[in-house]
Amino acid sequence: MGGEKKTAEETVEEEPLSPCSRLFNSTDFNCAIILLMGCKVKGNPSAITEGLKHTLVNHPRFSSILDMKNGKKGKPSWVRTEVRVEEHVIVPDINPEIKNPDQYLEDYISKLTTVPLDLSKPLWELHVVCLKTSNAESTAIIKIHHSLGDGMSLMSLLLACTRKTSDPEALPTVSVQKKRFGPRCYSGVFNKFLWLFVGLWFILRLVFNTFVDILMFALTICFVRDTETPLLAKPGSELNPKRFVHRIISFDDVKLTVNDVLLGVTQAGLSRYLSRRYDQEATPKSKESMRRIRLRSAIMINLRPNTGIEALADMMAKKSKCRWGNLFGYILLPFTVGLETDPLEYLRRAKVTVDRKKHSLEAVFSMAFFKLILKVLGLKASVVLVRKVIHSTTLSFSNVVGPKEEITFHGHPLSYISPTVFGHPHALTLHFQSYANKVIISVTADPTVIPDPHKMCDDLVESLKLIKSSVLERGLYEMELV
Repeated sequence: MGGEKKTAEETVEEEPLSPCSRLFNSTDFNCAIILLMGCKVKGNPSAITEGLKHTLVNHPRFSSILDMKNGKKGKPSWVRTEVRVEEHVIVPDINPEIKNPDQYLEDYISKLTTVPLDLSKPLWELHVVCLKTSNAESTAIIKIHHSLGDGMSLMSLLLACTRKTSDPEALPTVSVQKKRFGPRCYSGVFNKFLWLFVGLWFILRLVFNTFVDILMFALTICFVRDTETPLLAKPGSELNPKRFVHRIISFDDVKLTVNDVLLGVTQAGLSRYLSRRYDQEATPKSKESMRRIRLRSAIMINLRPNTGIEALADMMAKKSKCRWGNLFGYILLPFTVGLETDPLEYLRRAKVTVDRKKHSLEAVFSMAFFKLILKVLGLKASVVLVRKVIHSTTLSFSNVVGPKEEITFHGHPLSYISPTVFGHPHALTLHFQSYANKVIISVTADPTVIPDPHKMCDDLVESLKLIKSSVLERGLYEMELV
């Protein structure tokens, strides 16, 4: 009877790893997420520990250990376990007389990127750094293995652990982009014919763009590689310590300009940075030669319907079930570099690129392709192909919409939120995170390739200023959420 009872419990308590989670747990693709939360008050580890006991650890992924060999049918599985939250909350002993707190925090995070998570425990930890820096009185650093979930799922879960600063009982609200599906409605006598014509054009455009993107994806796997630039990773870059720096800008500066501004700012900032690096290395490039540079980002697109913050909060409170995991596809997003006399040219080019990618099923097909390879040829072949795609591109890029108002994390009002990811074979990762009336620009870099990530942050901020000035001078306003 005892043996039968144990088997029944194991059946309930085990859950097999998804294909994407298996990918993130491979030895050649061991990725983790780091999230910085700048606090407006001194860190209180006891309050955070107590809060996590009633929220985060009630989620199955955060209370399960990874069993790569002895799961159901011998397959890798998540196995529920008893969690001692105190073992996951780490408070470093800090000398209060530190002369450069910002540098200490940067070094501390860099060291975290070299220390693997303990596989004998659930794959997450939270560091409370009780040190005043330029933008916070203290900092909470959450380190989570990427196999626990994709970026959007994890961000939604963490926001479900917070409350509005203005209303301690209310969950934060997150802005949602308005999406248009299909053609707009037309009125008049030819309404049906216009709908038919525009609908056919929409489908043909979708099919053509998808075909071109899939072809480029295949060529990238085979032999197409980005141009050798000072940003391209070298072999083994994923194993090097990373430097993580950020800047905080006004969200109004982003809303003031047109849609896709962040991609335009990135293109402008990378152009400034590359131009300076080429000058420093005595290999100056002309405007025309820089435009011939092939520079792309491999972007993960979440294909799972977003789980609402309310559903996640309810799940943690009542320990109910909720859809979760990694489900994403890749798209290859090209960046146009080259110094432009008109700053708005970066935005025009960005809008053309993004509008085209919105009318493509590249992410869906890439996800289906890698799942097929995993099923037919196994994990090693799938890892080789994913690494080939990333090695052939230059950077990772993401833009995440955060809460519209300031929030509190277990008694700690937050001044900023700054995420990043490491462990993948890119030397450069750019994240843009909105929070209340701010946008946080995060740069994660391999210092052996990009020794001056602070200057890259400065280039991105300066590019935004130039674009904003150009918009104001010309009276171009479009107050839309990006």
